[in-house]
Amino acid sequence: MKRIALLASLMATPAFAAGGDYAWYSMNDTNFVVLVAFLGFLAVLLYFGVPKLIAKMLDDRAEGIKSEIEEARALREEAQTILASFERKHKEVEGQVAGIIEHAKTEAEIAADAAKADLKDSIARRLQAAVDQIASAEEAAVREVKDKAVNIAIAAAGEVIAANMSAKDAGGLIDDAIKVVGDKLH
Repeated sequence: MKRIALLASLMATPAFAAGGDYAWYSMNDTNFVVLVAFLGFLAVLLYFGVPKLIAKMLDDRAEGIKSEIEEARALREEAQTILASFERKHKEVEGQVAGIIEHAKTEAEIAADAAKADLKDSIARRLQAAVDQIASAEEAAVREVKDKAVNIAIAAAGEVIAANMSAKDAGGLIDDAIKVVGDKLH
């Protein structure tokens, strides 16, 4: 393959197209001299192994690219693993959040029921206190009415007794009252 490429490059040189009185391989023909110099340059490059160096550099470059591709593939797989882990954790957290919200709703309902029960108890206590106050006020009013009735009856009896009683009877009642008070005080 290399020989065919070399032969093709030699045949396509301007030396074959050069005209003149000289043969195409004459040193007087500048095209032939350029061809010889070019072939010499290629020979020097081949002697010092430049194609091998270029091939080695290209192979090293290809190996570098392969290693970068492998590294990128490994990083991609690691990123996918991390992404899957985070998605799994995200789903777990969503489940926990739903549980917390459900628990909070339950706690709120329990607290609301307890508040309703406390409110009913408080209303019942206040109602009972109001009933007790009303009963106490009623008893006080009845007692006051009775006391006034008694005072009025006593005053009326006193007036009736004073009008119907003689002075002698009044003195006897006063003596009896003094005796009763004296007995009670001693």
